[in-house]
Amino acid sequence: MSIGNPQDYLLTLNINKEGEVKNALPGVHVTPCYLNPEAGVWVIYARFDADTLLPRHYHTGVVHFYTTAGSWNYLEYPDDVQTTGSYLFEPGGSTHTFSSKEGTEGFMVVEGANINFNEDGSLMFIMDASWIEQALHAVAKQTGQTVPRYIKPNANNDFSDKAKNNPNV
Repeated sequence: MSIGNPQDYLLTLNINKEGEVKNALPGVHVTPCYLNPEAGVWVIYARFDADTLLPRHYHTGVVHFYTTAGSWNYLEYPDDVQTTGSYLFEPGGSTHTFSSKEGTEGFMVVEGANINFNEDGSLMFIMDASWIEQALHAVAKQTGQTVPRYIKPNANNDFSDKAKNNPNV
């Protein structure tokens, strides 16, 4: 009797081997881990250069952020600096502005979208799993980079490069 979904191999990545898309946004370097536009979930490892300031944004869903190096904070919460080893849970509906003076990096698990605003409060753009996937491919193509493989759920759950017979490619 088989229980669960049998797998021919584990869907696992090593960010140190996969690489990243440099300057996916200015000063933000992204290793996609899991992009699921249908479920609205995205998992990335991101490195932020020193003096990175991202647009003020609103989260439609929850965010989990684990800081692995450096430090950062939200401008709205200057006393709550996130440092190496910090885990932050952000409920859906939160609004804030990311800032890193020294540079930082970490894993993010995001459900839903970030609604990003211009300084005057008008809509800048909406960032979700689909937008991230399209943006990474566009930046990589424009700059001659390669998008690292990532887990891309579909009917069979596989890697973005469909390396089904050789998952270590």
